[in-house]
Amino acid sequence: MNYQIIYDGNCNLCVNLVRSLETLDQGKLFSYIPMQDEQTLARWGVTSQDCEMGMILIDGNAPNNRWQGSDAAEEIGRLLPMGRVFVDAYRALPGIKNLGDKVYAHIRDNRYDLFGKRTTTYKSNFCSDGNCKV
Repeated sequence: MNYQIIYDGNCNLCVNLVRSLETLDQGKLFSYIPMQDEQTLARWGVTSQDCEMGMILIDGNAPNNRWQGSDAAEEIGRLLPMGRVFVDAYRALPGIKNLGDKVYAHIRDNRYDLFGKRTTTYKSNFCSDGNCKV
């Protein structure tokens, strides 16, 4: 696994997206850290305040390479098989990136109202430290 995805493990939308990525990737490229796992986040130099701006993608081979929010979503898409074609097409459309950033921010800020909040934090079996319990 080369990339760490930090996601909200209490957000229904976020968890469903992580589960979809788990099915597609099977832990080959991505591992997952819920933002509620502050101990693991600290090892990556990420604070809970950092997580307020949305999901974070960290390149495990070059940890200074990080993407957040809609940029992280785009980079995840780009890394998936055939994803680059779709992300490049999306980025090429005038004004779409700005609109996508605004939509992402709206969903991020209203995710619990729009999609609900889980009563327990979801921890992926494809976690970064091999200890998959929060």
